Amino acid sequence: MLIDFVPTVSGVSLAEAPGFLKAPGGAPANVAIAIARLGGKAAFVGKLGDDEFGHMLAGILKENGVVADGITFDQGARTALAFVTLRADGEREFMFYRNPSADMLLKPEELNLELIRSAKVFHYGSISLIVEPCRSAHLKAMEVAKDAGCLLSYDPNLRLPLWPSAEEARKQILSIWEKADLIKVSDDELKFLTENDKVDDAAALSLWHPNLKLLLVTLGEHGSRYYTKNFHGSVDAFHVKTVDTTGAGDSFVGSLLSKIVDDQSILEDEARLRTVLTYSNACGAITTTKKGAIPALPNDEDVLALIRGA
Repeated sequence: MLIDFVPTVSGVSLAEAPGFLKAPGGAPANVAIAIARLGGKAAFVGKLGDDEFGHMLAGILKENGVVADGITFDQGARTALAFVTLRADGEREFMFYRNPSADMLLKPEELNLELIRSAKVFHYGSISLIVEPCRSAHLKAMEVAKDAGCLLSYDPNLRLPLWPSAEEARKQILSIWEKADLIKVSDDELKFLTENDKVDDAAALSLWHPNLKLLLVTLGEHGSRYYTKNFHGSVDAFHVKTVDTTGAGDSFVGSLLSKIVDDQSILEDEARLRTVLTYSNACGAITTTKKGAIPALPNDEDVLALIRGA
């Protein structure tokens, strides 16, 4: 979890921005809040700086109904910051301040293992794989979650500027690929991981592994595609006035997890899965209509209104 600083005006470079607004962010934290806002139960595991920004972020999790028992504070390192600009086309560019930031310093022995064991789903990204000791903490948390019977959900959430090289990013993202039960990638991540410019069924299925229950490819304004052992297909997007795409993928995956947490048989029933993915597409769409991820995450009423009006 970190703070995104977003320009006060859209469509400019970071250098041209006249000012910035603080926006709490970080993909796993966004997913946790997305779930809580839809009425689900979520907890966050991670490390923040023992500073004003770190305590502010912990407070935002609690305000949004996310259990904060998995958070530790580092007295020697700051909370991570990212400057994020929205280009004229609505896409984002990032500049990160973390050398090292507190999140990178989470140690395996600082994990709240009881909290992890009590979960039904354990969701994670790949940024925590970049450096030690956080990488070891991530691998330990995954192992404990798997042993406790959690569904492992993986959204690589590629941020190339944070990695030493593209090759290292690809290698590390794929190093834990076979452990996940559910994987969500964007169209750009699919191209990156397959080293192929095609976003089609063949490209997606090249990432399939035998233990996978569901592979999802989000396609922005073109909706999403889904792949299981027995069927695959696509679900259309909802068309809205996009202001900022930050957090749309997190909203999508959070809503999906909140719907399947108590009934994983949905993953084997195409009609029910399509209904859930329509709901998730609506969540993602609504999240693009406001600036920043967390303020834009919808509640159930917003989502049902968009689906009814479509």
